[in-house]
Amino acid sequence: MADYYGVLGVSRDASADEIKKAYRKLARELHPDVNKDPGAVERFKEVTAAYEVLADPNKRQMFDLGGDPLQPGGGGSSPFGGQAGFGFGDIMDAFFSGGQARGPRSRVQRGQDALIRLEISLADAAFGATRELALDTAAVCNRCGGDGCAPGSSPITCDICQGRGEIQSVQRSFLGQVMTSRPCNQCRGFGTVIPSPCPECSGEGRVRTRRTLKVKIPAGVDTGTRIQLSGEGEIGAGGGPPGDLYVEIVETPHPVFTRQGDDLHRTLTVPMTAAALGTSITLETLDGPYVLEIKPGTQESDKALRLSARGIPHLRGSGRGDLYVHVEVQTPTKLDEEQKRLLRELARLRGEEQVDDDPGSGQPGVFSKIRDIFGGR
Repeated sequence: MADYYGVLGVSRDASADEIKKAYRKLARELHPDVNKDPGAVERFKEVTAAYEVLADPNKRQMFDLGGDPLQPGGGGSSPFGGQAGFGFGDIMDAFFSGGQARGPRSRVQRGQDALIRLEISLADAAFGATRELALDTAAVCNRCGGDGCAPGSSPITCDICQGRGEIQSVQRSFLGQVMTSRPCNQCRGFGTVIPSPCPECSGEGRVRTRRTLKVKIPAGVDTGTRIQLSGEGEIGAGGGPPGDLYVEIVETPHPVFTRQGDDLHRTLTVPMTAAALGTSITLETLDGPYVLEIKPGTQESDKALRLSARGIPHLRGSGRGDLYVHVEVQTPTKLDEEQKRLLRELARLRGEEQVDDDPGSGQPGVFSKIRDIFGGR
């Protein structure tokens, strides 16, 4: 007969916790998935059999009196006997939790986080705003105060698990007998049952309700920015603490400005005469009217006019982006006879009646093409 105390390396007066600790340590070291030594499997079986005996007070007492509970007729059965419904997951749970009961779980749970999308204008994104939101979320049930019980009642201890929240069972596998735990089906692991659930929340401790919430939008946000409001999410089951609310910003397109990061871009159409002579144009910006000077001879180009610090404030840090004005020179397409005459005269004075891309090509010049479009010969 094996010395089960010696197998586990504990004294004969070792406590249940000491036995469990020794078994868990050896099980981790000798498990076939961890230890590839050829003798580890047999040693692992011996350790499992020793724990099966010494973890059971009745079997341990029998062993101390000289019997072997695992031998036929010794108060037990073969350590290699099988039992239906015993899986590898149960074995692993027993190895690495030692069959240790985790106790009942609390009915009070933290609520889930919530996400809501909020559309705002470019001006609100630039300078910030305060918005009022209407939310449909879970709130504490006023009738039961969150405990889920009907008025005048309270939870009672589960008569199946006796308040432990778990059912323990001893099962056998090809590796020996192990103890497993599973949540109690009657109380769902809470250890208590609610005999009279609150009729308002059906025992959940929370109900759906609509509430309003003011959200402060900081300056500089952009599409995709998320604002976290701690404790403004869903109330948890059992009246538990609420989760967080995340407000995701969606910036609506602006009819004039295009945003690129913290910079703004816009297109300004300037008549040909104004571009040639120069002019002053009152330009609308996010900060109000701005007088933009168009220099004489301004032409279309990829280089835009830059208005410093007229863009979006930086969300993190100080300062602002810039506003870039892209000038488009507008060439007239409809001219009356007097306008045509004046343009021809201007072209004659400037010697621009014939302007060829390649003087040696014999092809009509650019101005000739424009003159043809206008109908002049």
